[in-house]
Amino acid sequence: MVPSECSRNSCVPGEALNEPCYHCGLPVPDGVDFPVEVDQQRREMCCAGCQAVAQAIVGGGLIDYYRHRDAMPESPREAIPQALQDLGLFDHPDVQKSFVRPIGEHEREAALILEGITCSACVWLNEQHIARQPGVTAVDINYATRRARIRWDEQQIKLSQILEAIAAIGYRAHPYDAARSELLAQKERRTALWRLFVAGFGMMQVMMYAIPVYLADEGTMTADIEQLMRWASLILTLPVVLYSAEPFFSHAWRDLKLRRVGMDVPVALGVGSAFLASVWATLTASGEVYFDSVAMFVFFLLGGRFVEMVARQKAARGVEALARALPAFAFRFSVYPGGELDRVAVAELAEGNILLVKPGETIPADGTVIEGNSSADESLLTGESRAVAKHPGDLLIGGSVNVGSPLTLRVERVGESTRLASIQRLMERAAAEKPKIVEVADRIAARFVGALLMLALVTGVLWWWLDPSHALWVFVAVLVVSCPCALSLATPAALTVATGVLSRNGVLVTRGHAIETLARATHFVFDKTGTLTEGRPVLVETLVEGSLLPGEALALAAAMELGSEHPVGRALRGAAADLSVLPADGVQAAHAITGKGIEARQGEVLLRLGNPEFAGTLHGIALPEAAVRWREGGDTIVALAASDGWLAVFRLADRPRDGAAEAMAALKALGIQLAALSGDAPETVARVAASLGIDSAKGGMTPEDKHEAIRRLQEGGALVAMVGDGVNDAPVLAQAHVSVAMGGGTDLARSQGDIVLLSNDLGHLALGVATARRTLRVIRQNLVWAFAYNLIAIPLAMAGWVTPWMAGIGMSASSLLVVLNALRLQEYDGQGTHNRAA
Repeated sequence: MVPSECSRNSCVPGEALNEPCYHCGLPVPDGVDFPVEVDQQRREMCCAGCQAVAQAIVGGGLIDYYRHRDAMPESPREAIPQALQDLGLFDHPDVQKSFVRPIGEHEREAALILEGITCSACVWLNEQHIARQPGVTAVDINYATRRARIRWDEQQIKLSQILEAIAAIGYRAHPYDAARSELLAQKERRTALWRLFVAGFGMMQVMMYAIPVYLADEGTMTADIEQLMRWASLILTLPVVLYSAEPFFSHAWRDLKLRRVGMDVPVALGVGSAFLASVWATLTASGEVYFDSVAMFVFFLLGGRFVEMVARQKAARGVEALARALPAFAFRFSVYPGGELDRVAVAELAEGNILLVKPGETIPADGTVIEGNSSADESLLTGESRAVAKHPGDLLIGGSVNVGSPLTLRVERVGESTRLASIQRLMERAAAEKPKIVEVADRIAARFVGALLMLALVTGVLWWWLDPSHALWVFVAVLVVSCPCALSLATPAALTVATGVLSRNGVLVTRGHAIETLARATHFVFDKTGTLTEGRPVLVETLVEGSLLPGEALALAAAMELGSEHPVGRALRGAAADLSVLPADGVQAAHAITGKGIEARQGEVLLRLGNPEFAGTLHGIALPEAAVRWREGGDTIVALAASDGWLAVFRLADRPRDGAAEAMAALKALGIQLAALSGDAPETVARVAASLGIDSAKGGMTPEDKHEAIRRLQEGGALVAMVGDGVNDAPVLAQAHVSVAMGGGTDLARSQGDIVLLSNDLGHLALGVATARRTLRVIRQNLVWAFAYNLIAIPLAMAGWVTPWMAGIGMSASSLLVVLNALRLQEYDGQGTHNRAA
């Protein structure tokens, strides 16, 4: 919860102590008076620091924090560590570059980690408090990882002020560090292992005292010896209940305070009632004791949860692996060429730095090769297992590994602007979203627990009437044997594992619903340029009309396409550069008309460059015969026209992606119908589609036409997956049930896809569909198992055929089986996924 400010004040050891501090839980020294009115009641604080924090919480309208918190704060320490004493340092651009990225002109986003978070009420308090700061536009805190993403308008508030606001309520925020996140996971595992050890040790010792009582014939063990055995068992069971089983009780109490029935409520009720009944039987020397059963099913429950936790952390480690991909240090030239090499922290790198990357080292930032020839292993980022050749002028991705010879690179992106950081943010977005199938399972599980408590109560009453000696352990068995955990884990466990498998194969899931929807997709619709084709068209031939020379026509086209990111624009500019043709002077007011082309003026002359229909409306003259033949042959043609006629027609060629035909065949084999929609000439689109085995192809389509075409498919009952470049096709991608964006050449931060194909390998689409379908099968198997197990186990327990320790084994095994079944998805790699079915 909120850390105390006591360390700054007079909490003096040895003084007479009164009631605990309402804010931090420490004793209030005698004679100290720091009251705060909370919920119209006077609450005593131990020091002025706690009083100030409590007043800030109450004054800020955040009093629900005290109502909902389920644990007292961590031990007293400074609210601001030494590293943050001068918060103003975090406003310096050089400090921010490693963890802050620009969103808009004045909006910024920071990745932070919060210390002091101990429960969900802490998350609520921080989100509410930060969101109320003027200028803060968004805040999202992940309780599991303690990570926070905060957006703010730097014209209204500074980052240091946000950090001060967090510190004011007793928490500490600092730039995210993957190592700290891993330490939290290690601490969780270590604590769970200790609880499991204590439960296991206690179980073995208690059994040593229980077995002689079970095996002794009637009359062979005196009453005082049996009572001694009971007391010994009670003493040995106390640590199991008070320490090992503590999470069950604390979580159950938290749920009850929040007026909800969680999954730990029946476990805590079963363990607590069995233990208290055994204590009473020991104190009165009558009845039966169940210390051995209590210790045993606590051990089995903790054992199952520990294995489940390890498996869950392993499955969810993809994002953290990406965060640890960058090295801590890099070798930077002081002067290039000829300067000395300095070993510097990666956080100190800036755009324009020249680095040396030796063989076997990790690329520390995004950049361009300026010297050397080598190859890079990009498998962590793209799923491509083969090393990619790198030569001067080629791009290097931070996080990939140089596997050949030394490379010299110029840094272009660092920190949160790198491709690695973009991938990480998209994965985090997917993890934060809860698919509908998970929400449904959670709702069922919540109602299930309530129904279970009623069944256990009715069963206990019936057995008390039939056979009071068996009533308690039957009641406990009914509570414990059920497994709502398996029901709630059935879907998220499989989705988490599947997301990791897909990301390792270059298929990045960025939305929570994507896997489920991809598995059910019946139609795949592809854009052509940059999706089915390489997206790098080249100028093959230029046809000029009138007195204009080919070079002059190309100069005009290059001038009109200045600043354009469209593949055709890049092709025309590239052709001009190759021929040393400079863009023409005097071209002004160039503006793009979506799906048609570009309009501009040169002096008083109106010019159009784009598809022939768009350009031809300036003059109404028929297209030259040679250009008509090019179009009929399926070539891409771009026309340049003025009001008095055609100026030039450019013939461009763009070849299909490697493996595109095989990818289309693999999708067809999975029963998926294929279509291609493009703004290019219908003849060109038809030729490319036919070469790849796509039956339906339409060209000359505007974004609105594509949107309408997908809508008509959906009205006919199709579940549509749209594959495009992720930026230019954003409205069309949004209309589809699930969208796939090509991620190799686009800006990932702008990508609108539910899935991003990092590898640019269309063959991975079939892998994705097959993995998604396997995932749905595993989810169904898990749900069937969870329902079947409970439908069988609960009646058996109600009939008295299941003992409490057997119930503990059953409940643990049920949860564990669900997780292990989900982990089977990891057995299918990128080569075998669409060859092996479940």
